[in-house]
Amino acid sequence: MTDSIVNPGLPSLVGVLGGGRMGAGIAHAFLIKGADVLVVERDEQSAEAARERVESAAAKSIERGATDANLDELVSRLTVGVDYDAFQDRQLVVEAVPEDWDLKVTALRGIEERLADAACIASNTSSLSVNGLARELKRPENFLGLHFFNPVPASTLIEVVLGERTSPGLAAAAKSWVEALGKTAVVVNDAPGFASSRLGVAIALEAMRMVEEGVASAEDIDNAMVLGYKHPTGPLRTTDIVGLDVRLGIAEYLQSTLGDRFAPPQILKDKVARGELGRKTGKGFFDWPS
Repeated sequence: MTDSIVNPGLPSLVGVLGGGRMGAGIAHAFLIKGADVLVVERDEQSAEAARERVESAAAKSIERGATDANLDELVSRLTVGVDYDAFQDRQLVVEAVPEDWDLKVTALRGIEERLADAACIASNTSSLSVNGLARELKRPENFLGLHFFNPVPASTLIEVVLGERTSPGLAAAAKSWVEALGKTAVVVNDAPGFASSRLGVAIALEAMRMVEEGVASAEDIDNAMVLGYKHPTGPLRTTDIVGLDVRLGIAEYLQSTLGDRFAPPQILKDKVARGELGRKTGKGFFDWPS
């Protein structure tokens, strides 16, 4: 890797593939800390929506006093487009496409073939195998997981997921990036669900089973965890924020790798089938005003 990436602090040229809620949040995190950020989306309409998300988040950060920069200065360092070739000068690209294996492999290969040999790639996957994804790449030593949490601006945690072939230099650099973003790194070796998703999903699935069995309401179950265990939000409200479809996909993956203790409850399958995906659709385990 180049000195500019190994040295402490952020890479100056950062790319993000995918400008949805997570991708826009990741782009915003690097932008307000001084990086030049490029977001690439699948089409012009999606690209424009991504730009609006990032600029809106940047404006809110200015209002909160989270950055001394003005909006014009931040926007001047943001580029949004639809061409993978624009990644050619990036020192780091973070992949933030939906949690689908084939989609991620295609995305990561498309990024890698455009980057300089010394550039680094990170996946924002919340559960898929970093080692498995690395085996699909030509330079696995330059690849790792950077699992950001939703919502990115408010979250103080980033899970740094190391693959078997992640270089020691990249592992050290990633920790410095997280610190430069004003967040805390939890470093884990690749394993199904890593640390956060595995624990978080286990609690959430049991909470869903309790609702399904009529043990208590979703609100009371969440309050038990918030008030009794000091969770900032309960497992069911967190599921609504993450997305029930996302949680279902992670649960199915963990079931396939770790066994039936991660089997998704029927209530989760039914809600996803009805389109009750949580905050993004206005209804999940709770109702969310538009």
